[in-house]
Amino acid sequence: MPVLEIHLVEGDHDPDDVTRLLHEASRRYAEVLGSPLERIRAFATPHARGDVVVGGEAGGAPAPYFTAVVLEGRPVEQRHRLLADLTEVIVEHLGVERSRVRGRIVQVPPDDWAIGGVPASGARRDEIAARASR
Repeated sequence: MPVLEIHLVEGDHDPDDVTRLLHEASRRYAEVLGSPLERIRAFATPHARGDVVVGGEAGGAPAPYFTAVVLEGRPVEQRHRLLADLTEVIVEHLGVERSRVRGRIVQVPPDDWAIGGVPASGARRDEIAARASR
């Protein structure tokens, strides 16, 4: 954990900008969660233009969507900051209108997330307990 997936339309953005976005989003994700950078996984998922409809219409201005996956128990303030920071990074690196960016956080119970095949509830028990007590 943590995992970030950013959905984009193929051809809307320069590949180098997308790479820089993934690097900066990973850094911010680690900073906000207080997590080591090496634990962050960030993916840009491209979609063919014909496979995306925004506001009932195909085409139009870019409208990125992201999903951030975190273990259950993160404080609401931290989750809100993560939503704001990830939106900001997308706006900065892709030059899209802030109002067109959408995102969500998915909280996963530690028993339902594996780290090297071991549930996070066991693999990160002390970290999870400390986070829950904040």
